Amino acid sequence: MKRVFLFLVTNIAVLVVLSIVLSLLGVNRILDEKGIGLDLYNLLVFAAVFGFGGSFISLAMSKWMAKRLTGANVISSPRNPTEAWLVDTVKRLAAGAGIGMPEVAVFDSPSPNAFATGMSRNKALVAVSTGLLRVMNKDEIEAVLGHEISHVANGDMVTLTLIQGVVNTFVIFFSRIVGHFVDRVILKNERGHGLGFFITTIVAQIVFGILASIVVFWFSRQREYRADAGGATLAGRAKMISALERLGQGKPQPLPEQIAAFGVSGKTGHGMRLLFMSHPPLEDRIAALKK
Repeated sequence: MKRVFLFLVTNIAVLVVLSIVLSLLGVNRILDEKGIGLDLYNLLVFAAVFGFGGSFISLAMSKWMAKRLTGANVISSPRNPTEAWLVDTVKRLAAGAGIGMPEVAVFDSPSPNAFATGMSRNKALVAVSTGLLRVMNKDEIEAVLGHEISHVANGDMVTLTLIQGVVNTFVIFFSRIVGHFVDRVILKNERGHGLGFFITTIVAQIVFGILASIVVFWFSRQREYRADAGGATLAGRAKMISALERLGQGKPQPLPEQIAAFGVSGKTGHGMRLLFMSHPPLEDRIAALKK
């Protein structure tokens, strides 16, 4: 229930902010002054504001959302040797990667997992689950932390946001062009937009969104390979391989959808299903490291 509430509140806030931005830019319609043709400039601005705006607002709120979705507790002052070791290890790895010290947090979950998020390389959050601390040894945990630090150092969060913004913009832009075409050419509506426009736009947006997500998921899988390589560089290849093998021995539960792409492990699949997965199969990641 908490996740649903946060999802609704976040999306309402995004819609309000972006609507204000469009008003300030003077974009209040996508049809020309006669109400017949599309105003492509206004449509592009509308698509870009919602496409990029939603992505960047989500990025700006990512640390706040992640803490609340997972219940992560930031270690401000270590309360035990494990927390002290975590903070010291992240500090050392961050220095080795050339980034600012991230916030370090632990979230309660029986499944071994970890994630990193944040708007910039120097103001990130790295969190690990209690399950990961329980089933992995220190070498393996160090490798996982190196993996997450590498995500931050590579700027993966920002790059993924930019890619998501671009595909969102194209999806919004072209779905409305298709809807306008159907409304004018097929349904013969001469002014304004009828019900056919809105139905066609929704269908086209779903179809284009599915196709566009293939691009986003492909990039997400590639950055997992790079983060594995980064973790191997920072902590040692043998440690990184051992950590991935440990993950493969169990059945890690995915993180909340809003931050799932930033976890060390996530849903995977083969064949056509792989096109819509944020993480490559663990065996492929291990094989890549062994090469």
